Amino acid sequence: MKKTFVFFTELLILCAMTFPDAIGQDTISFPLKIRIGADLYGPAYYYADKNTFTIEGFFSIDRDTLKSWSFDAGYSRFEFEQYNYHYNCKGVFLCSGIEFNVISPESSRGKYFAGAGLKYGMSYYTHEIPFLKSENYWGNVNISVKPSSQLAHFIEASPGIRTEIFSNLSIGWTIRLRILIYSGTDRDMKSVYIPGYGNGTKSFSPGINYYLVWSIPYKYLKLRKRNH
Repeated sequence: MKKTFVFFTELLILCAMTFPDAIGQDTISFPLKIRIGADLYGPAYYYADKNTFTIEGFFSIDRDTLKSWSFDAGYSRFEFEQYNYHYNCKGVFLCSGIEFNVISPESSRGKYFAGAGLKYGMSYYTHEIPFLKSENYWGNVNISVKPSSQLAHFIEASPGIRTEIFSNLSIGWTIRLRILIYSGTDRDMKSVYIPGYGNGTKSFSPGINYYLVWSIPYKYLKLRKRNH
């Protein structure tokens, strides 16, 4: 995974460095876009780890040349089983916030993104323990914990890169750095997994997404080129 991540990053940087500059023009046309993206990492990861299945996408709208409103939503299912217990969890999640592009409008042209997002997330999930085996002085005891629904809250910072490979079609990656605010459970019954967040027993949970993004220009701005 590390080698793939490094290769993917180098590819995006190379693409971002090869776009053509406008020569002899005092102004440039900058497209504000609506973007719809699908995560490829979640379904691909399922083939490596059958315990976790996630589908996720995002929707964003450019507010101006450097900022965008962004919304993420998805569904996740997690199962884990070993000799003494079986844990199930499934649910939906939603994140919303703003993304900041650090590339200047003259360089990005609405095609390239390198920056970060700051978002607030919520996860509505149901978890249960169908089977739990406990050993004590009197022998083995088999118990279960009935399904219960919870609402978790978290915040995340999401640095990433995107580049346009064809007209209005982009690829990119985003690193998810999440901090748990509230898991929906008490200290005695922590969630093993929280959809959209990750490990519910930890206050910090990192993740990654690889996106395929389709964009639609909805407005064009005329920007005056800066003198260098």
